[in-house]
Formats: sequence, structure tokens, C-alpha cells
Amino acid sequence: MDHGQSVPSRSKATPPPPSLPPPIHQSDADEEDENVKQLDDCASHYLSMQECIVNSNRDWKACQAEVQALKACMEKRKSNK
Repeated sequence: MDHGQSVPSRSKATPPPPSLPPPIHQSDADEEDENVKQLDDCASHYLSMQECIVNSNRDWKACQAEVQALKACMEKRKSNK
């Protein structure tokens, strides 16, 4: 057995990993962001209402001030068009 010979390397260059798909529901989140942007001045009311709903474990009754503020903003916006 000749120990002076080297065994050819079998390692091949690994191909780059495929591009990862966007996170699950990312397109839904992007679409929601676009919808919120369309609310213009009322977007802050919408986001405030959404935050309240999350913080209150989806208790709409606890968020009536935010709901009414968004409703008033949307009605004002609608009457200005």
C-alpha cells in the first residue's frame, strides 16, 4: 500500500441555497399595510383601535372609544369627498 498517494477529493462545491419564500402571511401583511395607508388621516385611529383589540384580548367592548373615534374620522372623511 503506497501512503504517498492522495485520494482525490470528492467534495463538490455546494450550490447556493434556494431563495427563501417570504414569511407565511407576509403578503397578507403587506396588503393590510396598503389598506391602512389608504385610510389617510384615519390610519392612526385604525391602528389605535387595532392595538386596543390586541391588548384587550379581542374585547370590542373595551375598545369602544377607539371604535367611535375611527367611525367619526371615516364619516368626516366620507363627507369631505
